[in-house]
Amino acid sequence: MSRLTICAVLLFSASTAFADTPEFDSLELKDSYGKPHRLAELGDKQLTVVAFLGTECPLAKLYGPRMRQLAERFADKDVAFIGVNSNIQDSLTEVTAYVNRSRIAFPMLLDTEHKLADLLKAERTPEVFVLDAKRNVRYQGRIDDQYAISVAREKPKTEDLADALTNLLSGKEPTTTRTEAIGCIIGRRKKTQPTGEITYSKHIAPIFNKRCLECHRSGELAPFALESFEDTVGWTDMIAEVIDEGRMPPWNANPKFGHFQNDARLTADEKKTVLTWIKNGAPEGNKNDLPNAPDFVEGWRIEKPDAIVKMRSKPFSVPATGVVDYKHFRVDPKLDEDVWINAVEARPGNPEVVHHIVVYVLIPGQKRNRDGLGTILIGYAPGTSPMVYPKDAGMLIPKGSQLIFEMHYTPNGEPATDLSYIGVKFIEKDKVKQEIVGSEAMNSRIRIPANAANHVMTAKKEIKETLRLITLTPHMHLRGKAFRYEAQYPDGRRETLLDVPKYDFNWQLRYEFAKPPLLPKGSVLHCTAVYDNSENNLNNPEPNKLVRWGDQSDEEMMIGFYTGVKPRVVEEQAAKGSE
Repeated sequence: MSRLTICAVLLFSASTAFADTPEFDSLELKDSYGKPHRLAELGDKQLTVVAFLGTECPLAKLYGPRMRQLAERFADKDVAFIGVNSNIQDSLTEVTAYVNRSRIAFPMLLDTEHKLADLLKAERTPEVFVLDAKRNVRYQGRIDDQYAISVAREKPKTEDLADALTNLLSGKEPTTTRTEAIGCIIGRRKKTQPTGEITYSKHIAPIFNKRCLECHRSGELAPFALESFEDTVGWTDMIAEVIDEGRMPPWNANPKFGHFQNDARLTADEKKTVLTWIKNGAPEGNKNDLPNAPDFVEGWRIEKPDAIVKMRSKPFSVPATGVVDYKHFRVDPKLDEDVWINAVEARPGNPEVVHHIVVYVLIPGQKRNRDGLGTILIGYAPGTSPMVYPKDAGMLIPKGSQLIFEMHYTPNGEPATDLSYIGVKFIEKDKVKQEIVGSEAMNSRIRIPANAANHVMTAKKEIKETLRLITLTPHMHLRGKAFRYEAQYPDGRRETLLDVPKYDFNWQLRYEFAKPPLLPKGSVLHCTAVYDNSENNLNNPEPNKLVRWGDQSDEEMMIGFYTGVKPRVVEEQAAKGSE
């Protein structure tokens, strides 16, 4: 039987034997410590789990410890576990580190020529295959349903691999023999000779330097680096997928409304260039054509801060896996007088596990649950810039105010700690000619019925003094589906300022206007939020639950934050403009 025939049969059936092929029996792969393993020896066990894993894929990182736990769980059963790394971008050092971090005791085989991946027709990491003693594939697909793209449940609802093993060991057929493996595409070597005039060195590197390296570089939050051709070539199929689906770069705003200076999207020409390059086999080109690497700022992106405020006195411990509810740390900066802030920057202590930071100002007498979380001082998310106001502008922080650090952590497969912080630059009161203010349109009377797929809530805020908007920041939790800001002007005209048709809890973005719109006194800012509390929302922890307002991610909020420039200066500028 030819390899092509074997793969075709496996594609349509999860219980077809391929043991008699000499290709399989003769295949020998070394593990991460250099020890050779012949796959013909797999018949020694009743069942064998073959798990394709990768060192940088976020889901593979999370599922490394899970595979170790499953191997320990079935250690006294007649089951063997082997891991396989078929990625060309994963070095031996990285594979060894992955094995050590996940404390994996079973062999991790290096499938550098993709022979085993091609034989089993493996496509993703993580992806598992359960083989019986005759090499029949009895189950293929995901490990469980706890994690997926932009989905992280507190615990799995379905333990597909464990259930398949339990059933097979008891002589039963698995309830499900095949599920979809969701994760990163295995980085294979191209089978065709790269062609075309578009090359990495001349055309792709400049795009990635501009659009991707802010996050996709060593030490930053993105799961893998794109700093060189060698870093990139194994990820080309994955890059094509996320670009084609619009998942990367992250940007959720509807382009029909508003123009924003921090718009992260690739242009149509950039998309076409990257996708054509990948389709042509990803030629490297002449290294002499490479542009200079971007000069990223080390330390602060604002001028040296006048004050640094940490989120707490000691680091917070982030677990290796699971879901970490929003953490809210209250800090008293001990302000014995009013201060004015001209620039502020939030920085993650550990960017590998900090997904976003929002720092609020809680003024004396303000109650969080009734009045909201407070005015946003600064936020951080991958690619977000610090807030730097004009030299004559400042935001007032009243005497006695406290700060609340809202922290969203994303476990990456190994225990970690974090101690995030902010830096601020002050400006003297007599130098402030433009006052920066922050507020929100909020509705805390949340009652989202169980199983409601399109529950709509609204909020509004009257603009009592002329205001020029600078930023908009919609805020919801796991059931958030869509969010829209509209301005109703005194003459009755209504305009959409920001439309987020596919709100993503995992990307708490601040939208910064390229040309800040003017809201005259008497305007009303309307916000409309849509929630999905149905089972169709994969992030929904409990569809049968009535959802109310609360701080945690399994509760909900509806806040339309905004910042702007206050009236007296706006009016002066408007008057000058009309002269």
